[in-house]
Amino acid sequence: MLINTILLEFHDNIYCGHLSEDRKTERIKTCAWWSSWRKDVIEYCHSCDRCQKANKATGKQFGLIIHIQEPSTPLEVVHMDWVTALPPGGDKSYNSCLFIVDRYSKTPIFLPFHKDETAMDTALLTWNRVISHTVLFKNIIIDRDPKFTSALWTNLHKLLGTKLLLSTAYHPQTDGLAERIVQTLEDMIIRFCAHGL
Repeated sequence: MLINTILLEFHDNIYCGHLSEDRKTERIKTCAWWSSWRKDVIEYCHSCDRCQKANKATGKQFGLIIHIQEPSTPLEVVHMDWVTALPPGGDKSYNSCLFIVDRYSKTPIFLPFHKDETAMDTALLTWNRVISHTVLFKNIIIDRDPKFTSALWTNLHKLLGTKLLLSTAYHPQTDGLAERIVQTLEDMIIRFCAHGL
């Protein structure tokens, strides 16, 4: 069959060197097409015995993903993270943003911040601008930022009865809701800046 011949030539041929599926799709798309070509390329690469034996795991070892029970009420479980390296803005030249996302309603809260402020500043901002107007959170999903892992932050939440859930190293999907909010906010900022707003 012609498709198998094309896949064989673009993968197993001595001049092609068993390239990755990404590199192979880039090459094939310039000279051949059929309705399921991309799926066929991926399946062919994954079924290549030589590639599977020769591929080395790169990067760091993954931790285990923590299971997060879905909340039954608003602000029971929240995600907290930072958007940093923003251009200074506002009358106080804020250059970062602390955001809190309610896992139940998916509602984000954005709080302007200075990147060099401390864990104490973070705790005060969270208390003054959010918790004092709503409820104490039961669980906070956070990454391993030093402000969130500091003794002050962990002891404060121990006193308040809030459980801190650290996202697993090298598994950003644990904190996927927060990561998606960061991406959306950055896209919005870029679009507004592009239009001079």
